[in-house]
Amino acid sequence: MNDKTEIWQGTLALMVLKTLEAMGPLHGYGIARRIEQTSGDLLSINYGTLYPALLKLEQEGYVSSEWGVSDNNRKAKYYKLTRAGRKQLAEETREWERTTAILARFFDTVEES
Repeated sequence: MNDKTEIWQGTLALMVLKTLEAMGPLHGYGIARRIEQTSGDLLSINYGTLYPALLKLEQEGYVSSEWGVSDNNRKAKYYKLTRAGRKQLAEETREWERTTAILARFFDTVEES
């Protein structure tokens, strides 16, 4: 039985942007592993989902990439947050906080009933 939770629709990009903001440039495996670690290993990142998300973020101008060498001396594509990515992260963070505050009202209302 797998106890790991799947990523909610629309949150992977936010987690990638936040990870790059906190950690600086990382390759795809590093991004995935950091997200998994940050979740306390409750999330499992599917690489078939991560790399298309990174490509989309790059096409939107929120991340840039360049080839480098990983810690184990392999060629790897490193991603970093762009200025537009920082702006997008701030906007998405505000929207996420607003959404969770709205949802919290529903849970508070249910508990009060």
